[in-house]
Amino acid sequence: MLARDLAIALDPSLLMEHAGLVPDTWQRDFLRSEAKRQLLLCSRQSGKSTACATLALHTAIYHAPALVLLLSPSLRQSQELFRKVLDVYRLIDEIPTEQESALRLELTNGSRIVSLPGKEETIRGFSGAKLLVIDEASRVADSLYYAVRPMLGVSGGRLVCLTTPFGKRGFFYREWTEGQGWERVKIMADQCPRISKAFLEEELRTLGEWWFKQEYGCEFVDTVNQVFISDLIEQAVNPTLQPLFPDLLKTSAPRTPVMRIFGGSV
Repeated sequence: MLARDLAIALDPSLLMEHAGLVPDTWQRDFLRSEAKRQLLLCSRQSGKSTACATLALHTAIYHAPALVLLLSPSLRQSQELFRKVLDVYRLIDEIPTEQESALRLELTNGSRIVSLPGKEETIRGFSGAKLLVIDEASRVADSLYYAVRPMLGVSGGRLVCLTTPFGKRGFFYREWTEGQGWERVKIMADQCPRISKAFLEEELRTLGEWWFKQEYGCEFVDTVNQVFISDLIEQAVNPTLQPLFPDLLKTSAPRTPVMRIFGGSV
């Protein structure tokens, strides 16, 4: 028993095995990673929620007392991710609970796993998170992302953002394409052993190429109601051009000349 607990403490992927689940290679690598910042760009049904639920539970059990926060855009999505945590917890039945509700699990070792909907006013009271998981991150507002990052400042906790793509916009897209200090994991549907080729062929016929690329191919595609595609907008930008009125860009410049130039008044 002691040897098993020590092995699981050192290798979180063994917690999945202890629960009777067989981790995919990418899930095992993700759980074993020591990266503090991780982006998971994964297809639907690829197992990203199960992997993050396992990580949340491992943190609560083996890094106690730990605060683990699970954030999602909506209450329903928060409940779904939290349900994954409870599913794994009930399969291992290791640490007794102090309190359990539809969105909260408190263990007798002092750890808490709290699931919250993506509203800034609901999360500002929390601090010192050991693990912060942002589910459906491509659909989470930038303001929420900026509000939760300081929670890791003192604790030095881990931040994991998981999602399928949702257009070329939002903090997740920017971090994936331009961000620094992130470990990136991309898993497309054809890399998941539980999703058959026949199913994907049917989905492509039914959904069409646009939805299929986003949901199963992990591609950042332009939104269907976008007037100009992102590539055209990027091509129209010329970084070598100088501003017409460079003095107006200086923060120290008074506002009154600006109003006179455009003929306005306040």
